[in-house]
Order: sequence, then structure tokens, then C-alpha cells
Amino acid sequence: MSDQIALRGLRVRGYHGVLPEERRDGQLFGIDVVLETDVSAAAADDDLAQTVDYSAVARQVAAIVGGEPVDLIETLAVRIADACLRHPVVAAVEVTVHKPQAPIGLPFDDVVVRVRRTR
Repeated sequence: MSDQIALRGLRVRGYHGVLPEERRDGQLFGIDVVLETDVSAAAADDDLAQTVDYSAVARQVAAIVGGEPVDLIETLAVRIADACLRHPVVAAVEVTVHKPQAPIGLPFDDVVVRVRRTR
């Protein structure tokens, strides 16, 4: 499948991590989602009902990131991917979770976990 719908740079405050201060204070996470879907029917009919509503996906992702804390951003990425695959027209999804404020104790730009899931 070559058609994609991408949502890049969604920023949501979450309380994920293994350290108590991460759970207490939270931090901004960046999320990128790339959905693989055939947009032909939606484009031909100009009909949102035949594609993925990226606004709805953004709200779902925000609810997951802002919701129940997890220790690992790997877990967060898989939860987001699973939610995206519940949309019937999504054939595959790639989710990238950015944790630019991870408590590493050294200068760095970003910590990233990327997962790809298919039906």
C-alpha cells in the first residue's frame, strides 16, 4: 500500500516513566503516526467516511498519552499502534514516540521509540 496519512509532532503531556518524578511531574511527549490506507474511494467520492479521520486519531492518541501511566515508552507506542489498527481502513501503522526530556543526565536531543504494526 502506498497511500499514507501522517500526523506529525503531536505534543501531549503524559506521566510515563520508571522514576517517581516522571510520574509526579510529567513531561511533554511527541508523537508521530503514519497510517497506511487506500485513499482511492475517499478521494473519488470526496467522503470522509471512507478514510481515516485524522482529527479522531489525534484525539485517541492524546487520550492514550495523557491517560494511564506506563513505565516504558515502548508500551505507549504499542498501545497507540493498536488503537490505530482498530480503524477498519488502516492496513498498517508506524508510531514514533519522542521523549525529549528523558532523565538521562547527559546532553541529548531526543529519545525515540518507533514501532510498526500491520493487520
